[in-house]
Amino acid sequence: MKGKNVVVTGGGTNIGRAITLAFAVEGSNVAIAELNRTAGEQVAAEVNAMDNGATAIVVDADVTDKARTDAMMAELVSRLGGVDVLVNNVGWTIDRLFVEKSRDEHVKEVDLNLWGAINCINAVLPHMIDRQSGSIVSISSDAGRMGEYREAVYSACKAGVIALSKSIARETGRYGLRLNMVCPGLVVPAQQDVSNPDSMWAQGMQDIFTEDVLERVRRAYPLRRMGTAQEVANAVVFLASDAASFITGQTLSVSGGYTMM
Repeated sequence: MKGKNVVVTGGGTNIGRAITLAFAVEGSNVAIAELNRTAGEQVAAEVNAMDNGATAIVVDADVTDKARTDAMMAELVSRLGGVDVLVNNVGWTIDRLFVEKSRDEHVKEVDLNLWGAINCINAVLPHMIDRQSGSIVSISSDAGRMGEYREAVYSACKAGVIALSKSIARETGRYGLRLNMVCPGLVVPAQQDVSNPDSMWAQGMQDIFTEDVLERVRRAYPLRRMGTAQEVANAVVFLASDAASFITGQTLSVSGGYTMM
């Protein structure tokens, strides 16, 4: 991945931050597409301090806005000289029963989890087709593979990301493009790491996942522990790299054996 140009949406916090840093360790040039510029700049500073040839820049992003996403991707293609990898990392939900959620929450889940991926893929795809090369890795969820309690619309969106990516993988394989998905298990950031007020972890999720709840989660995983953002990031880098050059349209769960699908 050394010298490759990588775009990570939501690359300033939690799993996105780990993905950004994992690519940087490999010597990639990472564009952090962030709604929260301050969070992005903090991670970019970490990357630029590595002194291994990796670089990081921050671009303002709202993946729910197609016009802004198109403009962002055009800017990055111009500034970087091309985009080799897109990581669709942005995601959001609040755990509640379907009937307890408002219409506004359902719309926000669809906008961020599904339309966000559609908009970003749509923006980068013509460029990658022209180059006859490119890798897109989207963060889905085991919720999208099995349907998860208290995450109905989120599950529907993440299932949509999987089907969307498989369909486009079939359409664009002839151009050398690959699309794959990574499904994390529950990854809870430390409270001190939640710096983005727009993060779902700053909007009530920390209160839902008490220590008692987390202990039940651990028991549900065959490996009997929680996963880390770094473990998710490792899978993303692998699927984006030439080491996975004959892998496309695949869904990899990094969830301690929670689903085994």
